[in-house]
Amino acid sequence: IQMLMENVVFLAVLFAAACHAGWNALIKVGLDPLSTTTLISIGSGLVALILLPFVGLPAWGAWPWLAASVAIHLIYFASLIESYRTGDLGQVYPIARGSAPLMTAAATTVIVGERLSLVGWTGILALVAGVLLLSARGGRDLAVVDRRAIGFALFTAITVCGYSVVDGIGARASANPNAYSVCLFIGIALVMVPYALYRDGRDVMPAMHLYWRRGLAGGALQFLSYGIAIWAMTIVPIAIVAALRETSVLFGAAIAVVLLKEPLRAVRIVAALMIVCGLILIRVQ
Repeated sequence: IQMLMENVVFLAVLFAAACHAGWNALIKVGLDPLSTTTLISIGSGLVALILLPFVGLPAWGAWPWLAASVAIHLIYFASLIESYRTGDLGQVYPIARGSAPLMTAAATTVIVGERLSLVGWTGILALVAGVLLLSARGGRDLAVVDRRAIGFALFTAITVCGYSVVDGIGARASANPNAYSVCLFIGIALVMVPYALYRDGRDVMPAMHLYWRRGLAGGALQFLSYGIAIWAMTIVPIAIVAALRETSVLFGAAIAVVLLKEPLRAVRIVAALMIVCGLILIRVQ
C-alpha cells in the first residue's frame, strides 16, 4: 500500500508540473509581467473561492503558516516581476528555478528534520543540473553575466524555498491540505490586486480586461498545479516535491518542440536525459 501511495504521489506531482508548464504557456499573451501575474492570481483566487464551501477551513494551527506564505508569495511575485523587467530572462529563470530545490532540500534538512538518502540527493542534483542546462541553453546562448540579474534570481530562489518550506509545514498542520490550498490562493489574490493597483493602477486593470478568460483558465491550472504539490508535501519529503515540480521545464520544452515547432537541439536531449535520470533516482529514494 505504501509503495502504491508513493507511486500515486510521484505521478501526481509530475502531472502538477505539466499543469505548471501549461499555464505558463497559456498566459504568454504579451502583457507586462505585473498584469500577467495579477491576472493569474485573480484567476486562481476565483477558483479557490468557488471551492471554499466544499473543502472547509484548515485547522487553526495552519493559519500562521498561511499568513507567512501569503507574505512570502507577495515578495516572490514582486521580485520575479522586477527581475523580468530589469534582468536578462535567460539568466534569471534558470538560476531561480535551478537553485531553489537545492535551497529547499538544505532548509528542510535543518528546519524540518527531513533526511534524504545519498540516492535522493544525487537524484535532486541530476534533476537540477538538467533544469539549469535546459533553461539556460535550450533555446538561446547565455548573455553576458549580469550581476543584477543573478542577484534577483538568487533572491527569487530564496523566496521559492521560503514558501515551499512554509507551505509544507502549514499543510501538515492544517489537517486538510485542500482547505489550506484554497485559503492560500484566496489570500494571494487579496494581496496581489492592491499591490498591482499601487504599482500601476492606471494601466494594469484595462490590460487584464482583454484576457480575463485566459487568466481564469491559467489560474485554474495554477491552482491545480500547486494544490497537488501542497497535498504531496503532506505525504513525502518537501524537498522531493520541490525538485519534482521543476520538471515543468521539461514539459515546457516539449510544448515548444511539439506545438511551437522549435528545433530539437542536442543540448535539449542531453538535459532531458539528465532530468529523467534524476527522476529515476528520486523515485528510488
